[in-house]
Amino acid sequence: MSIIAEYGVILLGLACFFGFFMAWGVGANDVANAMGTSVGSKALTIKQAIIIAIILEFAGAFLAGGSVTATIRKGIIDPTMPELLANPELLIYGMLAALLAAGTWLLIATHYGWPVSTTHSIVGAIVGFAVAGIGHDAVRWHSVLSIVGCWIISPLFSGMLSLLVFTSIQKLILNTSDPFRSAKTFIPAYTFLVGFMIAMVTSRNGLSHLGFNLSSAEIVALSVFFGCITTILSMLALTRIHKDTKADRDFHYSSVERIFGTMMIFTACAMAFAHGSNDVANAVGPLAAVVHVVDTGGNIATYTPMPSWILMLGGAGIIFGLTTYGYKVMTTIGKHITELTPSRGFAAELSAATTVVLSSATGLPVSTTHILVGAVLGVGLARGIGALNLQVISTIFMSWLVTLPAGAILAIAFFYIFRMLFGSA
Repeated sequence: MSIIAEYGVILLGLACFFGFFMAWGVGANDVANAMGTSVGSKALTIKQAIIIAIILEFAGAFLAGGSVTATIRKGIIDPTMPELLANPELLIYGMLAALLAAGTWLLIATHYGWPVSTTHSIVGAIVGFAVAGIGHDAVRWHSVLSIVGCWIISPLFSGMLSLLVFTSIQKLILNTSDPFRSAKTFIPAYTFLVGFMIAMVTSRNGLSHLGFNLSSAEIVALSVFFGCITTILSMLALTRIHKDTKADRDFHYSSVERIFGTMMIFTACAMAFAHGSNDVANAVGPLAAVVHVVDTGGNIATYTPMPSWILMLGGAGIIFGLTTYGYKVMTTIGKHITELTPSRGFAAELSAATTVVLSSATGLPVSTTHILVGAVLGVGLARGIGALNLQVISTIFMSWLVTLPAGAILAIAFFYIFRMLFGSA
């Protein structure tokens, strides 16, 4: 009897448990930093941010998480390696080790409030086990290099976009003769982009696994429709906000910042949805690989459809992580990098969500942490380098550098433990 046939149920159970554990880490660390700008700018309380994240993170993971999931699963390891074809259980051990290693590192990082990259964690873990357990040639290094390139380019893009968005807010709203009136005029245009982006990535990448296949024209029309819906909702919300002349005498933009605080509900939704669509792959990609190999009795395919129940498991784990341990990283992102007002948080979240959504649309497993930190830095730079807490930033960068080797070392250790426990053909 083969190892997979003998231990298949146990291996599947471990894969589901470790996948949920990894998703917990994504929720506790990555989702927390995704919502940190809203909390740090006092636009939302931690409780409100968690409620929004619960709904939108799960929706993003379930509706639009399939494209990036496929990239994580098939883009790093060469499935045609003779060692894997002869011993498919090695892939199972490796993916179990990668999930457990990445989840363990995220637990450690979250305990200390470090906003590390969950994408770094899982990619480093997969590369580590592949090199140690299969061989150097098992890794598709060109795919790894392209992913690493995205980690560098995406925060730079997000930071520049955030700087441009906040500069436009300054010119169109904050620095005008009547900022309150200007805010009510221009902010609905920004919220249109929020609805348009969410609908675009969902209809383009997510609905196909639910049985909906839309044409390009239908996708654009649907995206414009949802963009208009968010615009109408924002305009209705704006009618409830009135200028506070007394407060404005003490702080020139008080009434305007209250508007941006309300509008950050929309950007928080976009950020949560975008994060769920992109980062669910980190938890469920390796799980899906294990499920396929066990279900087929050892067949290693380059690509298989993503079962909906796996996306749901990943979404549930993300939500559980956020609600139980997410407050630590929220504090680091929202309060310790730079001082955030609602207008600055609005610009950072809109820019970060845009970058993540574009990455999800192209299937690139970028780091949401890198993107959001880049966006916060971009907003901070609009006020000058002195507005940034360079000590906190240096600590964050060091935690990023440590994450790749930490994930790899832990994965190698766990891989050999699983191989010793279950054996190899």
